[in-house]
Amino acid sequence: MPRKVKWGILGVASLVRRRVMPALLQCEHTEVTAIASRSLENAQAFAAEAKIPKAYGSYEELLADPEIEVIYNPLPNHLHVPWSIEAARKRKHVLCEKPLSLTVVEARRLLEVRDEYDVKIAEAFMVRTHPQWLRTEELVRAGRIGKLHSASGYFSYFNVDPGNTRNVPEFGGGALYDIGCYPIKTTRFIFGEEPVRVFGCIERDPSFNTDRLTSAILEYPSGQVIFTCSTQVAYYQRMQFFGTAGRIDVEIPFNAPTDRPTRIFIDDGTDLFGTGLATESFPICNQFTIQADLFSVAVRENTEVRNPLEDAICNMAAVEAVFRSATTGKWETPERL
Repeated sequence: MPRKVKWGILGVASLVRRRVMPALLQCEHTEVTAIASRSLENAQAFAAEAKIPKAYGSYEELLADPEIEVIYNPLPNHLHVPWSIEAARKRKHVLCEKPLSLTVVEARRLLEVRDEYDVKIAEAFMVRTHPQWLRTEELVRAGRIGKLHSASGYFSYFNVDPGNTRNVPEFGGGALYDIGCYPIKTTRFIFGEEPVRVFGCIERDPSFNTDRLTSAILEYPSGQVIFTCSTQVAYYQRMQFFGTAGRIDVEIPFNAPTDRPTRIFIDDGTDLFGTGLATESFPICNQFTIQADLFSVAVRENTEVRNPLEDAICNMAAVEAVFRSATTGKWETPERL
């Protein structure tokens, strides 16, 4: 590409400091030009630390900057749609953190705004760009494990900090929004289908009232998925896919490390001792870097983005259906696009 795409970041959240900004500094096609915070002092401090040229003391000022082409929105969940809409109205493209919205209705509104202002908006599911997931999809499509019929997943961490936004229901906190969306996203991707109905079970924290332990069954046309997510269980994650002739185990499916290779295990089911187990390793990479550069290329070349709003709506429809099922105690059908 002739020149890098200029990005602006809304907020100086922990995710930006720990994972996103280090990744963006490695990008080939992406350049972070500005950052905004509700506190100018905080924005200036982070800009100096990360060598970002511009710092703003409000989100509105950043959106008004004519030089900025892309807005990265990592704000708390309940602010994803409002500020993404504001960015689109300023003719900025938007990469918005997951979950894109808290409801399907919200996501549909963002879709309308995208089309009205002719900008690109994508949900930041970085896993969709990682080589280990692209390879898993390739192996499944090629029939390496036979016909895919089942998948299981687990994603958990322990966080009981009352000041953390993930423990505030009004901010879209809780396990399903924060991490349960990942097993839904990846199984939709690997099955290549949408769930026809779901069943959910939720345990809520008595103080926070967020879901701290959520389990669900997703029924796809080709098979079934079960997963559990929790914000109050020891840190762990795993995804497994089972077919008629084997299984694929994604070792660290979501928070893929950036300092060591990742691995998937392919078992042909010879026995329970792993005699038929093969391991594939993937070179060190940063999925946030890959995600950002792919988005920048899509902006510069006017091509399709990964994780478009249509896909985000389908993912949120499944999330909503799990919430409904946990309330009704019945199978629920996700809303269709």
